[in-house]
Amino acid sequence: MEKTLKPRSGYLALILSVASIAGAVYLFVNEISIAAGALLILFAFIVLAGIYMINPNESKVMNLFGKYTGTVKENGLFWINPLYSKKKISLRARNFDSERVKVNDKMGNPILISVILVWKVEDTYKAAYDVDFYESFVKVQTDAAVRKLAGKYPYDNFDDDQAEITLRSGMDEVNESLERELDERLSIAGINVLEARIGYLAYAPEIASAMLKRQQAEAVVAARLKIVEGAVSMVENALDQLSKKEIIELDEEKRASMVSNLMIVLCSDKEATPVINTGSLYA
Repeated sequence: MEKTLKPRSGYLALILSVASIAGAVYLFVNEISIAAGALLILFAFIVLAGIYMINPNESKVMNLFGKYTGTVKENGLFWINPLYSKKKISLRARNFDSERVKVNDKMGNPILISVILVWKVEDTYKAAYDVDFYESFVKVQTDAAVRKLAGKYPYDNFDDDQAEITLRSGMDEVNESLERELDERLSIAGINVLEARIGYLAYAPEIASAMLKRQQAEAVVAARLKIVEGAVSMVENALDQLSKKEIIELDEEKRASMVSNLMIVLCSDKEATPVINTGSLYA
């Protein structure tokens, strides 16, 4: 587990090292004691070796002969045992835009998908020691999470009419599911997922053309159904008005003929060409 290490001020160490060097120079110049001067120089170098600086939103993981001693997260100038090995880990939020990968959705259709991930290191101990390279770990686990996510939902509900959530229409639910999946996977490395969402989504090139035609056909059918529904309502209203106002008496054959003509006019995608009948309807 991560533990916080409180270092000593680096400014005091800097003053001591400068004073030691000045004292050594004084001893050497006045030839008072060469040995004492050498010791002061050695002391100054040891002190200087332990001085380090941490920028805002950075940390240093300290290790002494293979043993984790703590993490320094404060920013400023500090001094610590120069024998400590130091590993810098950034605490800043980072963006990761994954490559577009080809995966299969729930129905087996090949699709192209990419993810935009915002993450930051939360536990420096796990990031430093529980995985080899935590940045590569993020990339690999993101790819695995995307593949798993795509297999849970269909691209759309053309093949699965019962699907309430699809990759194309249920973005909020899908992104929440992706975020939970990534948070669970990346917690091993002490990483906190701030946001995860789908950045790109499309059918794979080999089926994109066929799926576009299918979508167009679905749109045409839906439009035709709406037109027919409206035409039936208009014909019904016309017959009802003719009957109420007693403009003309229609038997079954005339009614059928009028319905046929009105439906052709209302439902045709081209302008109707009128034909004048100079004879009898029953001729």
